Amino acid sequence: MNMTLKAFSAPVAILSALAIAACSQPANDEGPAVETADAQDAFFANLTELCGQRFEGQVITDDPVDDDFRAQRLLMHVRDCSDSEIRIPFWVGEDHSRTWVITRNDDGGLTLKHDHRDPDGTEHTLHWYGGDTETEGTATRQEFPVDQFSIDLFNRTDAQVSTTNVWAVEVNPGDTYVYELARENRLLRVAFDLTEPLDE
Repeated sequence: MNMTLKAFSAPVAILSALAIAACSQPANDEGPAVETADAQDAFFANLTELCGQRFEGQVITDDPVDDDFRAQRLLMHVRDCSDSEIRIPFWVGEDHSRTWVITRNDDGGLTLKHDHRDPDGTEHTLHWYGGDTETEGTATRQEFPVDQFSIDLFNRTDAQVSTTNVWAVEVNPGDTYVYELARENRLLRVAFDLTEPLDE
């Protein structure tokens, strides 16, 4: 009799443990959704929350090639927001030639482009370069590997060093917005303080 009880009690204990473990798992609709299928929607929403605001930033990497940027006042203004596009002018001192443009693309992902213009408003030689997301990313970080249009542009304008660029944008709500440019032997990160929107 005792042997029968022992033989029966072990499977029951195992099944009970499995049941408890299963109950402790998060529901499918509350788990990693923000980090998978909904990640880009959440990222776009985080960025949209900043619309109409301006922030000051600084270069937080130490590549000497960015010394000029580092010495300037860096400002971003999240402006012209719609359900499919957000435009963010990026000012480097008195140079107001750059605007980051983040859009929802036809492939269901996101695109980052650089609207770069001369002082008179005409398109700069290096204009509209950027890339498209290739993964879901996360709610706080999206990466944009260089696209073919930009590779062709860089090759035409003797800027071949940029043909392997990967840009990234991070939006950490209530903390920082970060713009990043990365390639072999090159890393630029500019962080903007979201805790203190500018009134001016």
